[in-house]
Amino acid sequence: MSDAPTKRFRQSDIATRAGVSVSTVSRVLANEPGISEDVRRQILKVASDLGYPVKAGPRMTPGTLALIASNGVTGVLSIFYEGIVEGLRSEAALQGIPFDIRLVSEAKATPETVRDLMESVGAQGLFLVGIDPGEALSAWLMESRTPVILVNGTDPRLRFDGVSPSNFFGAYAAAQRLIDAGHRRILHLTGSHRHTIRERICGFETAVASAGGEARVIRLPFETNASVEAHAATLAALKEDPGFSAAFCMNDFVAVGVLEAVTELGLKMPKDFAIVGFDDLPCAEMASPRLATMRVDRVALGREAVGMMHFRFRHPEAPARHVSHAVIPVHGGTLDKGQRS
Repeated sequence: MSDAPTKRFRQSDIATRAGVSVSTVSRVLANEPGISEDVRRQILKVASDLGYPVKAGPRMTPGTLALIASNGVTGVLSIFYEGIVEGLRSEAALQGIPFDIRLVSEAKATPETVRDLMESVGAQGLFLVGIDPGEALSAWLMESRTPVILVNGTDPRLRFDGVSPSNFFGAYAAAQRLIDAGHRRILHLTGSHRHTIRERICGFETAVASAGGEARVIRLPFETNASVEAHAATLAALKEDPGFSAAFCMNDFVAVGVLEAVTELGLKMPKDFAIVGFDDLPCAEMASPRLATMRVDRVALGREAVGMMHFRFRHPEAPARHVSHAVIPVHGGTLDKGQRS
């Protein structure tokens, strides 16, 4: 009497028992990226239980997801983030780290939304680009032990890794440029709730105080357009007190609005009024005269973030660290004589 033939299980049988699609089973068995680790383990266990032959493959590098702030209240921030995304993509490809990207409003970056977005692409690591995690999201990230890198962001409690421009020192250097040019009563047009912007305010105020000058911080609401609001605020400030002779701006969009207001008042630059921006965005080059500003290497920030994520994957218990990249002064006719006007 012969034994009954052993049933040969198929991928469809694994899919049925695991409660997933056949295509998901196929991707896992082919060791493809983009599948969450929990689903991968479940499928491999079912396959093993059924005696399905599974080829041993190389250990997959954990996937990552970058969430980009979509609510650019400080200007057209997509231009700023383009360079960061370029750095993230290129370095992730170089390191062999699977990488996906999504836009999300900071207000909607809840634990549930972030978890669902990560699971949808099978990501184990998270880049928060221009997003300061709120308390609920921070608590979930800590509890779930999710590897996270704040890109162009900082956590005052240093619970998470982060990389950013040197906001305090960059703002200090920007204000010092104005001080060195002889200015002592200086405006600072700024806004936003972000920690990075608060650091710039501190750097500006520290530099002016060290020179015995007068610093006035003007906080813009950013309800409409950064340049338009900066234009109106500058006109109001200088009509109220024409003794201010310079302005440091939190970014170049704001600086363009200040430049338009100063020009409208008939002041000559840099003789009557000087301006220094921040970021060195395309609008700084297109302004007339060219804006003096502080250059942020945005591509380098993205690359640094991927390197930090690679380290975090290998050393999950290491203390959190924050890396600051220096910003570079860029000459322009709003401060330096002899520049294009």
